[in-house]
Amino acid sequence: MAAWRRQLRPLLIARRARLDPAIRSRCQAAITRLIEETFPVGQGWLVGLCWPYKGEYDARFPARTFRRRGAVTALPAVVDKRGPLEFRVWWPGAPTRAEVFGIPVPVGTQVVTPHVVFVPPVAFDDRGYRLGYGGGYFDRTLAATRPRPIAVAVAYEMQRLPDLHPQPHDIPMDFIVTEAGVRLVDGEGTRFVDGPTARAHFAALARARGLPQVDPSLWGEEQASPPCYARDFPGYFGEE
Repeated sequence: MAAWRRQLRPLLIARRARLDPAIRSRCQAAITRLIEETFPVGQGWLVGLCWPYKGEYDARFPARTFRRRGAVTALPAVVDKRGPLEFRVWWPGAPTRAEVFGIPVPVGTQVVTPHVVFVPPVAFDDRGYRLGYGGGYFDRTLAATRPRPIAVAVAYEMQRLPDLHPQPHDIPMDFIVTEAGVRLVDGEGTRFVDGPTARAHFAALARARGLPQVDPSLWGEEQASPPCYARDFPGYFGEE
């Protein structure tokens, strides 16, 4: 099974990279709208996201909205190849340097523990599991972090597989968001849910895990920011 997953990764990454730019732009806009409208993240929340890599969804767009609501955003850094990730506060213009895979990592900013993380998978399945790049960083991070952050996998629908045959160390997501909608992950697998159901579940998870309370004013009343995804987003850095 491990060999099958290793063989699967490059095929899925290449398939994602070949996605037509016009389709990618439409998917990006749809996903951003769903994230901004579904997740009531604002004042008091620490948001973990990833710098887009090899055609991944660009979470810097909703991150801009979360900052405007009062949240703090952070990017991960690899500090121990066998340990969890370290999240460092990031904003447009924060000092960074290229590290693993050439991905920018904040330098000299505050280390924080995210309350919610938006995780880009190589693939996801109908049971709520994700396939990453093979390093196990996010699984170790979720397992080690207390309180455990709410985990949201963000992908394109084309990355869905029926069953990834998760390994013992794999941790399921709490939500999966694609251009097709928002899936809630529970013990029975995944199911599409509407905005109110997703927000209520998000708030319940926050209460159960001791995370900041959800601001009722953000329950679906704020709309997504206008999309600006020209040419597959080169050069976008989340400017305010």
